[in-house]
Amino acid sequence: MLLYSNFCRETLDQTGIPTQFSLKYPENFNFGYDVVDVLGQENPDGLAVMWCNTAGEEKRLTYRDIMELSNRAANAFAAQGIRKGDRVLVILKRNWEYWYVAPALHKLGAVMIPATHLLTVEDLVYRIGKGEITAAVATPEGDTVHDLLLAQQRCPELHTIFVPRKSIEGCIQLEKAMEAASPVLERVETKVTDPMMIYFTSGTTGYPKAVTHNHTYPLSHIITARYWHGVVEGGLHLTVAETGWAKASWGKLYGQWLCGSGVMVYDFDVFSPGKLLRVMEKYRVTTFCAPPTVYRYFVKRGMDRYDLSALQHLSTAGESLSAPIFRQVEQQTGLHLMEGFGQTETALILANFQGRVSKPGSMGKPSPMYQVQLQKEDGSFAGVNEPGEVVVIPPEGGMKYGIFTGYCQDDTLYQAVWRDGVYHTGDTATVDEDGYYWYIGRVDDLIKTKGFRVGPFEVENVLMEHPAVLECAVIGVPDQDRGQAIKAVVSLAAGYEPSPELAKEIREFCNHHMASYKWIQILEFNNEMPKTISGKIRRTQLRQK
Repeated sequence: MLLYSNFCRETLDQTGIPTQFSLKYPENFNFGYDVVDVLGQENPDGLAVMWCNTAGEEKRLTYRDIMELSNRAANAFAAQGIRKGDRVLVILKRNWEYWYVAPALHKLGAVMIPATHLLTVEDLVYRIGKGEITAAVATPEGDTVHDLLLAQQRCPELHTIFVPRKSIEGCIQLEKAMEAASPVLERVETKVTDPMMIYFTSGTTGYPKAVTHNHTYPLSHIITARYWHGVVEGGLHLTVAETGWAKASWGKLYGQWLCGSGVMVYDFDVFSPGKLLRVMEKYRVTTFCAPPTVYRYFVKRGMDRYDLSALQHLSTAGESLSAPIFRQVEQQTGLHLMEGFGQTETALILANFQGRVSKPGSMGKPSPMYQVQLQKEDGSFAGVNEPGEVVVIPPEGGMKYGIFTGYCQDDTLYQAVWRDGVYHTGDTATVDEDGYYWYIGRVDDLIKTKGFRVGPFEVENVLMEHPAVLECAVIGVPDQDRGQAIKAVVSLAAGYEPSPELAKEIREFCNHHMASYKWIQILEFNNEMPKTISGKIRRTQLRQK
């Protein structure tokens, strides 16, 4: 029996997908003790992490390794004054140290705040203040430590910086501190309702929000791993994500270990589809998840040129998946791409679950952990094929599993997204007669043109079908006759050059495949899209031009 079954109640249908699902746990549940240490004792030689990098180095970590390393790290952190409730910034890229640092902080009851290495000094100063951060664990690579030390001069509350593998003045060398620490850790009592982690959103429309999750968060990803990622016991799962983003929690740690799968980590800075495919081939990766952009590069490279026979399941999320990419991945691997939907604030909300036939382009059906509805502007619920905002209705008197517990220093915003007793995602969709949800766009991004409401996503989906289009964003711009005109901003694929003729060709191609109210009136080429540090296109910035 897999460890995850100790923490949930589920009823499965004939395809093996849960129709009912709820969590169960002791009031002092802590992933570090109740999962990592249990695995370390019951499956000590089981593969927890298989790590490699672009230099050809590799490291194999068992559950016993993770248990002992996390105990030493926790004792080392405690020796420097880190206590339950303290907030610790963790910037470790895809470095292997992340996989013991995270459970070490959980064991102490410290609040881990993962962040990307792409942050500037100003970004760090903002996060230290907003998150009330007092300590950090930072990669020795690049400028991260240098920038942290500069931020520390402006934020003296950041009193301690740990750095692995390198001695840097003003910082504590992590391995040396761990060598002096005991591999045995006395349990620190925490409550499941205590804050465990804070993620900063990518901030597409303003300053990043600081999203707080409690200790139920790892358990909410049982469904993510088992029924969407399709991980298998003794398998090896690879999610393409840096540890600074919430997608790492979805696919690189919690649910995977709970469901008996090891985690494959490829440590790289510059994405190379060929190198990533060779890693999947060499280490016999069994399940894989990545944004559609990665699959676009994969099919151009040719997935069928590699021995991916160990692959059993593919999933994707994060952006538009065009039908041609779905078809080409299936042709080259024999596997369906299974889309899903969730947010930094939540666990998996909607998905095409393993065992069901997926609909290309659909976000799938609601997770059995949530009751999901589409709400119209007047507060009523939308019917079949009617647009509405995706909202989550918590069970009466029940826990809001996997849904964040607050925004740091912004209770007003938290109350706004939880108005009328439901969680407002800010994303709009339609639902078809089979119960599958189809993404339209963010509420703020909806285009109102000639009395119609158009989601950028549905136009962008058609744009991505044209071979000249590498990336695109669709926005509404003021128009005297229409209210808003539909404008497309396009970044071209290699081998294409901007020209009026190409702009006309792309517009005509798209307009031929769309209802007339969705037609593109303006098309503009842009070599580089404005993006957040997580890679999301900033439509707000495009609208300001």
